[in-house]
Amino acid sequence: MRFVFKTSYDADISLFKHRAQAVWYGLLLLLVLATPLYFVVIGDAYLLGEITGILILAIAGMGLMLLTGHTGLPSLGHATFMAFGCYLNINLLGAGVPWLIAFPLSGLIAGGLGTMIALPVLRLHGVYLALATLAMSILTSDFVVIAEPWTGGIAGAAVPDINILGMEINRYSTPYKFYYLVLFVTILIVWFYRNLLRTPTGRSFTAVRDSEISARAMGINLTRTKAMSFFLSATAAGLAGALFGHSAGYVTNETFDLVMSITLLLMIVIGGLGFIHGAFFGAIVVGIIPVAIANGRTFLSTTFDVNINVPGLESALFAFILICFILFEPMGLYGRWLKIRTYFELFPFYRKDMFKRQKSYLKTDRVQ
Repeated sequence: MRFVFKTSYDADISLFKHRAQAVWYGLLLLLVLATPLYFVVIGDAYLLGEITGILILAIAGMGLMLLTGHTGLPSLGHATFMAFGCYLNINLLGAGVPWLIAFPLSGLIAGGLGTMIALPVLRLHGVYLALATLAMSILTSDFVVIAEPWTGGIAGAAVPDINILGMEINRYSTPYKFYYLVLFVTILIVWFYRNLLRTPTGRSFTAVRDSEISARAMGINLTRTKAMSFFLSATAAGLAGALFGHSAGYVTNETFDLVMSITLLLMIVIGGLGFIHGAFFGAIVVGIIPVAIANGRTFLSTTFDVNINVPGLESALFAFILICFILFEPMGLYGRWLKIRTYFELFPFYRKDMFKRQKSYLKTDRVQ
């Protein structure tokens, strides 16, 4: 009998840390595959549409997570890349390109355009980079209006239905097919993302995030690494934008605005920066809050005859939640789950300072 012992390095680069984790993710996959069956039984596809929207937000969140959470480049302009992907997909489909070609091509072109836009500002750091991407997000609505022949301008543009080898897929007429399509794209991106983090390229992203000067000393090309991160991030956002367009059915110059970019950043902060799981946890919170507010208003108006119609209530609630997470749980929802799990694993030897934020800086970072 031969025994094979995994070293810590092998466990670190493995797709799953242990067999039990693979089993749990397998059960989760079966659960999401069987989710539409529940809505078939109750005959209501509304909540299934909300879950599909959460998956689309998670795709966009993973793109921003790669750039901000793993490479350390803050961005407030990812709605721009979503707009690129959406309108490119509309124009390619309008030109007669099959969806199986138009969809990935729109994401790749959005990634290329995002890289071209990002290259001049990659030398910026911190808040200056965030301000540069913020300006890009503000200009998106104006660009959509100016490019009226391709975008429809203020009047907007209708998004064609998906046609895959003669099978029509529509978010409203065939919500179950659309759900499985979005789920397939989500699983594919998660698989690519997880494997990317195991490669030298993925590890170079983390090295740049932790210390650019140390990463340069290790031989990492900062410009190339940042450009690659921007390309992959914008590609994922472009794919999410194309799916978002199919989900909405109709897009205007106000669809991909500054609020969308802020929502994406809010989503990954709430979920947990630096964790793939954080994109999903944040998408769930961002997707549930508007539904909860709408249901709460309906409940209060029908039960207690109270009409709560406060403008900006949703934005105020998002801001309050973000402030609470920054003050009390900077690691996000997934970070809180890690603390709870670690507490039970190490009890009674758990210490609160295990996850305490490091307030000191590397000497190499002080000169930046």
